[in-house]
Amino acid sequence: MTLNDILNFLLFPPQTPGLLILKYTLIFFTFFFSILLLWISIKSTFWKRIFLWDLMEVFTSRAYKFGEYSRKWRKIIARLEKKSESEAKLAILEADTLLDEVLKKSGYPGETLGEKLEKITEGTLPNLEDLKKVRQVRENIISDPAYKLEINKAKEALKVYEKSLTFLEAL
Repeated sequence: MTLNDILNFLLFPPQTPGLLILKYTLIFFTFFFSILLLWISIKSTFWKRIFLWDLMEVFTSRAYKFGEYSRKWRKIIARLEKKSESEAKLAILEADTLLDEVLKKSGYPGETLGEKLEKITEGTLPNLEDLKKVRQVRENIISDPAYKLEINKAKEALKVYEKSLTFLEAL
């Protein structure tokens, strides 16, 4: 048997009915799974994440999804501008939730924001003590529904949250 005979056997195998059916079946499955893989790739965010999000992060020097925090923060500030005590309370609660979300996304350990803040040092977050004081206002809002919150105090609290979020580069 020569090399030419071996190549002919591999490239042009004998056409028996059983092998022909197997050949067409495998060709069908190859096309089916290729199309399925292409469809899944198009429908998923994998390629967006790989190319688009990375490019955005390179050009903006911040994580891609952090832009949504600016929109949330504007909504929080808009609540405070209504000059309603209930809206001010809600703004503080939302700011607290937003800070927790940013810290979680940044990879800080802890289940709750309180636990995360206990593990953070002043070197990581310079206004940590102010933030802990402001969180007491949040605790008062949650524990006492009749808690009276002045608009000026709410503004001061939101300034502390804003400073923290700015330092964490979320705003």
